[in-house]
Amino acid sequence: MNYNYIILVAFALAMDAFAVSLAAATYFGKPTKRQKFRLSFHFGLFQFFMPIAGWLLGAHLEQYVKEFDHWIAFAVLAVIGIKMCIDAMNDEQVISKDISKGWSLVSLSLATSIDALAVGFSFGVINANIFIPSLIIGIVAAAMSLIGIKLGEVLSVKFGSKAAVIGGIILILIGLNILREHLLM
Repeated sequence: MNYNYIILVAFALAMDAFAVSLAAATYFGKPTKRQKFRLSFHFGLFQFFMPIAGWLLGAHLEQYVKEFDHWIAFAVLAVIGIKMCIDAMNDEQVISKDISKGWSLVSLSLATSIDALAVGFSFGVINANIFIPSLIIGIVAAAMSLIGIKLGEVLSVKFGSKAAVIGGIILILIGLNILREHLLM
């Protein structure tokens, strides 16, 4: 397998993780080291495991997953995005929930890595080795998440709670884009 192709795929898959990380950082304002670690680690981890899961499950299950995966991703991103906007508009100083913990983190990690599951399916169909590509995908996603967090911090400092609203809108738009891509296929 061509490593240049794998790196391009990894960057394409990491764009959702980048955008969600940017949005999360605008929500936090000044994310802690733990929040930065949790987001980047989990996004990278899920991006690593999802292609492996897709490869292991095989293409015969794809027909069942592809019918609703985009709706799940959209719902998760929209709910969290709306919550971020509401929190930002209600009280600039109080963040009611740390989205880098618990089910919010797992939901965001799954939502940003569903496409990686499909990549795993395709690798399984061509009987390609999956470990090294998955490792590259995971590392790139973690790195892009850190870059997104840093950019989100800068935007948050510059624009305050408006940045959190923009971050929430970005999550909603990512969800809508996922729907658009899947429904137009």
